[in-house]
Amino acid sequence: MMRLLNRLCAAGAVLLVAGCATVGPASKDDPLEPWNRAMYEVHQVVDGKIVKPAVQAYVDVTPRPIQSGIRNFFGNLDDVVSVMNDFLQWKLDKAGNDMGRVMINSFFGLGGIIDIASEAGIERGDQDFGLTFGKWGIPQGPYLFIPVIGPSTVRDGTGLIARAYASPLSYVVVDVPTRNILYGIGFINYRAQALDAEKLVDQAAIDPYTFIRRAYLQRRAYLVRDGKPAPPDEEE
Repeated sequence: MMRLLNRLCAAGAVLLVAGCATVGPASKDDPLEPWNRAMYEVHQVVDGKIVKPAVQAYVDVTPRPIQSGIRNFFGNLDDVVSVMNDFLQWKLDKAGNDMGRVMINSFFGLGGIIDIASEAGIERGDQDFGLTFGKWGIPQGPYLFIPVIGPSTVRDGTGLIARAYASPLSYVVVDVPTRNILYGIGFINYRAQALDAEKLVDQAAIDPYTFIRRAYLQRRAYLVRDGKPAPPDEEE
């Protein structure tokens, strides 16, 4: 394991040097572009050789109803986090909406395995700590590409850390090995949902790194603004 980590670090250093020599001026949102491109290449290796094949095997082997149940279960946990962030953003209507989703799916959907709320037309809030920090006026900070995790920013990365501590699994599941297994299943579930989007990026983008960065930053800015137009000085 240590040998693999050492090789990855060495590869990252080589790619960083190469990136510094090949890319032009950095974007204002991506001042760490040479480093991020190096991390993107490391991600391509680790994800392409280890993570993606395992996730594809999960998709190919696991029956669709089971995949759907797993997706719904972790979606229900996300709704709990969304409720927290609704309150932190003082979106009381959305908080009630998301709380209703959690109660319906938890009590009548077998702990969230069946998404009854969506079938009833109750939309998911999809709020997270990164969006909450943005609502509070905290700057997004530089763009970051984190191997295995993917695109992020300093603000969103901090939100991910807060999300880990706020996860219901951290408090409901006491047994650490069981909790870690559930975290692993959750990661596979989220990575599986990105497979189709990844195919689109590969087909549409000449420079996948730039495409992913632009799409991610635009999407996050759109969500922070609740769909309102960007001020002229924020347009890229």
